[in-house]
Formats: sequence, structure tokens, C-alpha cells
Amino acid sequence: MKITNSKLKITESNIAIIILAAGASTRMGRPKQLLPYQGCSLLRHTIETAMASVCKPVVVVLGANAQQIYSEVNQPSVTVVENLDWNLGMGSSIRRGILSLATCSETIDAAVITVCDQPFLSPEIINYLVAAYHANGKPIVACQYADTLGVPVLFKHIFFSELATLDETVGAKKLINKYYNEVFSIPFPLGVIDIDTPTDYQQLQKNQGGQEIRSVI
Repeated sequence: MKITNSKLKITESNIAIIILAAGASTRMGRPKQLLPYQGCSLLRHTIETAMASVCKPVVVVLGANAQQIYSEVNQPSVTVVENLDWNLGMGSSIRRGILSLATCSETIDAAVITVCDQPFLSPEIINYLVAAYHANGKPIVACQYADTLGVPVLFKHIFFSELATLDETVGAKKLINKYYNEVFSIPFPLGVIDIDTPTDYQQLQKNQGGQEIRSVI
């Protein structure tokens, strides 16, 4: 099934978005969350992108360098949670983000999980995940790029307990692979670009002036 423009419809629903930003940026050599990008930091850009989407609440999971990074996320419309076990792996941050949703006053129907180092993430991509979720009935909607499925990815609430018990060393892709037949994918070609090393960041800076983010919708 392929979603066309005529089938896209954003409906009001309680879909959260969790931004994973707890890593130590070992390969970068400094907190990549704070790298300058488009007039702000890479993390702030991701947060503003999430806030411009239909998803609420916006949850940010911090870990390494949390005190240094906190000023980038300290705003009333963002829920900040700290993962004290960030060094154990991404699974521990997913768990912390999912468990934080239990404190929300309203029932959360689904959650989008994303990361802070995909510079070409856009509100349109996030909204496309939500629209696809409503349109096709699949409980998992993942982004497709470079012949793989990955983040950002939307999980229906029926997967929350399993997400909260992931092994610390694995990420959301484990569930994408496990429930492959329950996954709907949307195209996000620029999702292949993430910022892990100084070379990645230098290439991003070089291309910032000439490469625009284009909606896939």
C-alpha cells in the first residue's frame, strides 16, 4: 500500500514524540547535541522540528553531559527526562522515554522515537509518519533510507511494554525487524545522513548553503 497526497490526513490524536539525546558523542569528541546548526544547536533544531509537528508531548531524554545540554531543552512545552544509565546503551534511553509517558494526563495512543543527529528531519516527515499510521492500520511506521528501515519510527502503544524492556545495547530497530510484517514504511532519503564524526559535521556545514530539505509528501 502506498499513501498518496489524497490519502494523507492528519487527525487529532495523542501521539508523543521521544527525542533520544543521551549519548556521549565519543566519535565526535564533543557533545554533538550542541553543534551549531541553522542558527541554533543540532538538538534545539530537532526539538523545534518536533514541536512544529502534530505530536504532543515532546519528550527529550538526556544522559551524558546533561547539565551542559539542559539549557537547550529547558522550556515549558518540552518534557525533559534524564537517563542515569545512558552508558549502558540506547535501549536504556528508549526505556526512560517510554516510561515517562506514564505520567501524562491523557492516554498516549502511539509514540514516535527519533534521534537528535538527523539534521534533515522535518515536521513534514514526522506528520507523514502519523498520517500513515492513521491511514494504513499498521502498528509500526518506520522511515526508509539506504535500503533499511529506521528512525524516526512510530510505535503503537501495544509495543510500549516491549520497548520498555529492550536490552540496553539495542535500539528500536530490533522491534522493527522482529515485527517486520507489521511495519509500514515511508520514504525519507535524507534520513541516511546523521552526524557522528567531525567529518560528518564538516560535510554538513559544506552542504548547508546549497541543500534544502524537501518534503516527501
